[in-house]
Amino acid sequence: MKTVLMVAEKPSLAQSIAKILSRGNMSSRKGLNGVCSVHEYTGSFVGQSAHFKMTSVCGHVMTLDFIGKYNSWDKVDPAELFSKAPTEKKEANPKLTMVKFLQVEGRGCDYVVLWLDCDKEGENICFEVLDAVLPVMNKPRSTERTIYRAKFSSITDTDICNAMNHLGEPNRNEALSVDARQELDLRIGCAFTRFQTKYFQGKYGNLDSSLISFGPCQTPTLGFCVERHDKIQSFKPETYWVLQAKVNPEKESSLTLDWDRVRVFDREIAQMFLNITKMAKEAKVESVSKKEKVKQRPLALNTVEMLRVASAALGMGPQHAMQIAERLYTQGYISYPRTETTHYPENFDLKGCLRQQTNNPYWAETVKALLSEGINRPRKGHDAGDHPPITPMRAAAEAELGGDGWRLYEYITRHFIATVSADCKYLQTTISFSIGPERFTCIGKVVTSPGFTEIMPWHSIPLEESLPHCDKGDLFPIGEIKLLEKQTSPPDYLTEAELITLMEKHGIGTDASIPVHINNICQRNYVTVESGRRLKPTNLGIVLVHGYYKIDAELVLPTIRSAVERQLNLIALGKANYHQVLEHTLDIFKRKFHYFVDSIAGMDELMEVSFSPLAATGKPLSRCGKCHRFMKYIQAKPSRLHCSHCDETYSLPQNGTIKLYKELRCPLDDFELVLWSSGSRGKSYPLCPYCYNHPPFRDMKKGMGCNECTHPTCQHSLSMLGIGQCVECENGVLVLDSTSGPKWKMACNKCNVIVHFFENAHKVRVSPETCDLCDAALVDVDFNKAKSPLPGDETQHSGCIFCDPVFQDLVELKHAAMRHPMHRGGQGKRQGRGRGKGRRPGGRLNPKKPKDKMAALAAYFV
Repeated sequence: MKTVLMVAEKPSLAQSIAKILSRGNMSSRKGLNGVCSVHEYTGSFVGQSAHFKMTSVCGHVMTLDFIGKYNSWDKVDPAELFSKAPTEKKEANPKLTMVKFLQVEGRGCDYVVLWLDCDKEGENICFEVLDAVLPVMNKPRSTERTIYRAKFSSITDTDICNAMNHLGEPNRNEALSVDARQELDLRIGCAFTRFQTKYFQGKYGNLDSSLISFGPCQTPTLGFCVERHDKIQSFKPETYWVLQAKVNPEKESSLTLDWDRVRVFDREIAQMFLNITKMAKEAKVESVSKKEKVKQRPLALNTVEMLRVASAALGMGPQHAMQIAERLYTQGYISYPRTETTHYPENFDLKGCLRQQTNNPYWAETVKALLSEGINRPRKGHDAGDHPPITPMRAAAEAELGGDGWRLYEYITRHFIATVSADCKYLQTTISFSIGPERFTCIGKVVTSPGFTEIMPWHSIPLEESLPHCDKGDLFPIGEIKLLEKQTSPPDYLTEAELITLMEKHGIGTDASIPVHINNICQRNYVTVESGRRLKPTNLGIVLVHGYYKIDAELVLPTIRSAVERQLNLIALGKANYHQVLEHTLDIFKRKFHYFVDSIAGMDELMEVSFSPLAATGKPLSRCGKCHRFMKYIQAKPSRLHCSHCDETYSLPQNGTIKLYKELRCPLDDFELVLWSSGSRGKSYPLCPYCYNHPPFRDMKKGMGCNECTHPTCQHSLSMLGIGQCVECENGVLVLDSTSGPKWKMACNKCNVIVHFFENAHKVRVSPETCDLCDAALVDVDFNKAKSPLPGDETQHSGCIFCDPVFQDLVELKHAAMRHPMHRGGQGKRQGRGRGKGRRPGGRLNPKKPKDKMAALAAYFV
């Protein structure tokens, strides 16, 4: 029997697809990475019986990055990133061990069916999966086809079974276009970001952004926001005047007329028109016209329109809306949410989708009426050749989805019903009046057939006061004529919906990446989201864009990125060479980068006006080891210490608080130590600002505090305060937090494990002695007599926290309330304490973790 490996993009999708194809007759098990399940069943494939294994990845398997030293900001000139710096594909999430998992499941398989999302990113992931599994699959006969691609747009029985019966091949060209975009964004973005971040953060203290980033799509996106800001700032209001007339068709009613000239900007001329019209006593009807008009139903829904409406009407940011839409898709409620198409194919089952909605109390009557009277064919829209428009695929109740999930689903469903409804029809009556020589108009609308506005009431024709019946030549007494003085008003800041429209119009990003670019400019503190989801640029965003305009406007204008996007699309269509596009584009940006570096003084002049130099920022905190003067602590992101006398800046751990550590000094460089803390429930450790930035020993890396320092005698170092190997991660050491008393704790110097112990102890010290069983350092504990939990009213005890039964009830494992980005290593899978005999700094052995201690450890720490 042949074995078929099938791979979806997410675990939930794999389960749904397997359930449909196996008709529920499948067995499931967890994969070796503990995240992706494997669903197995038997069936037939290419005319023979087969064993199917359905599993998934979690998005991209691999990511592109620079190798070795080129990841260091300090060792490499950013200009080298354009061509010299080699790149490699690395696992996107090493903790998931996705490549190993795929190889284990793919070993011995005969065929692979790829159920990745049907867009360019999905095609790219197809080849990442193939790179992992093809080497371990059974070798095919010379002409045998073993690689298949499923194309589908929704998680429904019909669509999935149809995809299985019409398998194609993965598209290499589309995958290459994604590779090209990844490499261009990596090389261009990193080069500009590294240069301008180091340049400006080394000079200014209140930028309040940890990264001064540049992105080929992100920067033009910011440019749109700043362009609108500039229009608002440069706007000069002008005064204008409007004639307003009211006539009285009946004694107790009045009708307001609009002046045909609309407005005039000269006060004297306006006054002249007022004087002329005031001479007339009656308004004469010059013409009456009635015309039936149509308000068209909407085009079918694509991604960009969904994001626009989600922001403007539902108050959801684009990235949040996209996440909800993806969840609705994986749960089978809607079709694939990433599509540029607004045209339904001829064979799309519109009635089938509509029948799903016959029981919803909000629109059941409208749907039943459409089905009985016959639906209207949706308007002909744009066919991008990707996926059908976003469509509800099964019924849902508000209680099922809740909150934002229901609100987005409700909009998608109402929009779909509207596309197969009739157009809205109304009768528009226009009455033209003359008052003296001046013409005025009055317009009224009466709905004759509401059509789609019944299901989308926010599009309905507003109710207006009905116009009086009149004929040409009729005269009406004038109620009043007055002159209104008004002023032109500036435009408002861009809304997210308006920004999305501009990005789509100028070809900045794709339907999938537009939300990411908007989210990035918010995260970087370049814009803030104001009420009404309007995007207001910050000082930093404004200065950056003005600086780009001053040096090289093409860096911020949408034209060059739009041209690049067109080239990438040609790669996807097989009409452009991947290597030539890459080489040509990188050459252009390399030249721009060199010019930008040579001209950076132009942007710096703008920065000087808006931001304070480092020397004038922050508050004195700790003493420099070189000049012994106070260094200033700059709290604005990224937090750092600056010595104005030496003109040196020292980076610090982020996302926590920094304070002086008892005025103690580092024995190596005489810098005063500072204490970093993530809060009362988290970790804390001291660090030397100089050692943190310039590691003093070969086995240390930049960004290590005293809890990782291998100094053999310093009282704050790992050598003196380290107790034993971490109970969860492989490389970490549990280090005593000597500042934590009376609620004593030790914390792993790699992951977020915290062990609380010996509460209310007077003193806790790490002994030079080690445990005979596990080689962990012994701990000396000294309690006050009144609070001692030790047996026999003892106040002192020395023992191993892992092995000593006296300590058993005094130890409790927890996880830090906040994880710090500088804590390399991660919370691994919980394992037994394996036998490790490697010496750690200071001469002590790591705990051996003998196997017979597993039960005891589980009792202590779970």
